[in-house]
Amino acid sequence: MSEVKVNKISPRTNCGTVTLGDSGDTISIPAGVTITNSGTAAGFGSTGEVSWNTTKISADPSTAATGVGYFTDTSGAAFNVTLPASPSAGNVVAVADYANTWDTNNLTIVRNGSNIEGAAENFVCNIEGAAITFVYVDATKGWIATNSGNTTLANSVRFVTATGGTETESGNFKIHTFTGPGTFTVSCAGNALGSTTVDYLVIAGGGGGGGTPQGGNQRSGGGGAGGYRESSGAASGCYTRSPLGAGVSALSVPAQAYPITVGGGGVGTYGSPTNGANSVFSTITSAGGGYGMYQIASPPDTTSAGNGGSGGGGASGSTCGGTGNTPPVSPPQGSNGGDSTGYSAGGGGGGGATAVGASDPGGGNGGAGATSCITASPVARAGGGAGGRCGCGGAGGGGNANPSGTGSNGTTNTGSGAGAGHGGCEAGGAGGSGIVVIRYKFQ
Repeated sequence: MSEVKVNKISPRTNCGTVTLGDSGDTISIPAGVTITNSGTAAGFGSTGEVSWNTTKISADPSTAATGVGYFTDTSGAAFNVTLPASPSAGNVVAVADYANTWDTNNLTIVRNGSNIEGAAENFVCNIEGAAITFVYVDATKGWIATNSGNTTLANSVRFVTATGGTETESGNFKIHTFTGPGTFTVSCAGNALGSTTVDYLVIAGGGGGGGTPQGGNQRSGGGGAGGYRESSGAASGCYTRSPLGAGVSALSVPAQAYPITVGGGGVGTYGSPTNGANSVFSTITSAGGGYGMYQIASPPDTTSAGNGGSGGGGASGSTCGGTGNTPPVSPPQGSNGGDSTGYSAGGGGGGGATAVGASDPGGGNGGAGATSCITASPVARAGGGAGGRCGCGGAGGGGNANPSGTGSNGTTNTGSGAGAGHGGCEAGGAGGSGIVVIRYKFQ
C-alpha cells in the first residue's frame, strides 16, 4: 500500500473542488483519528445528528459541545446541561436518561441566552428513560426538540394532585372543601406547564353573641365574624373572589400532608361569651371572631368586647366595639365591632369581613361579610352578629338579635358572628363554625 504524506491538499485553481476517490471507493479513517470541521458540512445529512459521548456525565459539562450527545446520570442528584452560547443554525445537542431517574432527579437544559421551543425558559426533562435532541433553528424559535424524544415525551405536563375534604370539580379545576378538621395531602406538586399553586379561602369561627346574665333592660353586642382570608384566584380559573383577595398570591404546595384546622364558633352564654377559634391551612391562619360585649348590671358595670378576625359589638353604656384584624394581616381579615352610644341605646353589631358593625338606638346591625365563587357559585360568608335589642345580622350568615330571648346563631361553616340576646337572663347565640376551601387546576 502506497502512502502520501502532506500537510495540506488544495485544488489546482482557487475556489476549486478537491475530490477524494472515485464513485464506489471507500475512504477509511483509522481508529483514534479525529476529523475537525471548521467550515460547513454538506451532503452528510449532519444537521440534527450527533455523535454520542459514551462516557456518562453526572454534572454540567460547563457548556455542551455542538454535535455531541450526552448520557446523563441523575441517580445521585439533579443537575444541568448548558446549551452553547451564540449558536448557529444547525447546531445540535442531545441528552439521554442514562439511569432512568429523570422523573425523580430532573435534568434541566439551561438555554444560555437563546429560546427553547420559542420560549425564554429553561427546559426540564422529567420523564424516566427519555432521550431528546435539540437543534438550533433561528432566534425566534431557538432550540427545537426533534426525533423520538420530543417535547411531549421529555417534558410532560404535570398538575397538582391531592386528596382531602369533600372534592368537587368545576371544569378543569378541583375544589376541596373542609367543614371540619382534616388533611390536604399533596402527592404531586405539578410543574410550570400544568399547575404548581393552589388558591384558598380560610375563614375562622365567628364570635359568640353577648347575653344578659342579670335580666332587666341590658342590650349586649353581637359577635364578630371570623377572620376571612382569600387568595386572588389567578391560579385556578380567575373565579370571582371577594375584594379581600385582591393581589394575594396563591400558595405553592410541595408534596406532603397539610393538616387542616377549621375553627368552631364562639359560645354565647349568659355572662361569658367566647371568641371563635382559628382556622389554619399551611401558612395561612385566620383569627377567630371577637365575642359580643355583655352587660352585667347598670352602667358603668360592663365588660369589654372581644378583639379578633372581626371585633365584637359593644354593649349599651357608651362602650366601644372590639378591634378587628387582630392579629393584623394584609389585606385585613375583618372589621371592627360597632360601638354603643349610651345606656338607653342598643348594643353594637359585630364586625363583618368587609364592613364594621353598626351602632343604632334599637340595636346595631352586623357588618357585611364577603362573597366568593371559589366553590363555583357565589356564596356570602363571615357576616357580623347583630347587637341587642333588635339588630339584624350582617349579610353572609350573621345571627340576628332577639328582643325577648336568646340571640340567633351564626350560620354554620360561614364563620359568621352570633346575635345578642335580650330580656331576662338570655344568652347570646353561638358563632358559626369556619370553613377552608382549596382550589387548583388539575387537568
